[in-house]
Amino acid sequence: MTALRALLLLGLLLLPAVLATSWVGSAKVRLALAEQGAGTRPQQTAVAAPSDDAYCSPALKKILRRVLQSCGLLGSRSGRGCQPLEAKNVATVSGDDFNALFQPMRHRGGIVQFEMAKADLPPGARSLVDTVFTDQRGASYFFVVARASPEGAVTYNRELSKRRAEAVMAHLRQTFRDPDLDREVGLLWLGEEFAQLDGEFCDWKRSGAAECVPADINRSAFVAWIDCQL
Repeated sequence: MTALRALLLLGLLLLPAVLATSWVGSAKVRLALAEQGAGTRPQQTAVAAPSDDAYCSPALKKILRRVLQSCGLLGSRSGRGCQPLEAKNVATVSGDDFNALFQPMRHRGGIVQFEMAKADLPPGARSLVDTVFTDQRGASYFFVVARASPEGAVTYNRELSKRRAEAVMAHLRQTFRDPDLDREVGLLWLGEEFAQLDGEFCDWKRSGAAECVPADINRSAFVAWIDCQL
């Protein structure tokens, strides 16, 4: 009986040590499994955010801010509407300098070509607008800069370029039904009087004929997302 009691007492004394050893072993196994799983767990998807690309010069930001203010996208101006009545005052730079600001965006933008004296988007132009617009990549503002070629009266071409800009906007509304559209899109119409495109822009993504001549690419609307923080 005395021996039996001694064995029971010894067992009670050893029980905490055995349990502690078991717990430590289980913890090591769980830690090893967690470390193994961490190495194979897929990374979280990156979240797009507004950037400030290298082409966001002070001059471009100044123009961007003026156009967005005239559209009611920035500042305290009430209502929505783009009315840059005098392009030179909005742009604040010469035509050549204005165009040069957009050259670094050739891989983010496109040139939507219209038929002479027309403001309706041809099928190929719609496809180009869709391609450029869906490639947002976290950018905050979508620019539409419409022009007209020199044929016809100055006032007529000014109104024609306005209708071309608005045709792009109408297509965006109908196709994407984006609730943020009015806070994203800035329109600028230049008529024939300011910032005509030259042959350098023939290398951009364009709708229209493969052959590129200045008159054709100025019956157009430049479209692009702009990755600039204001």
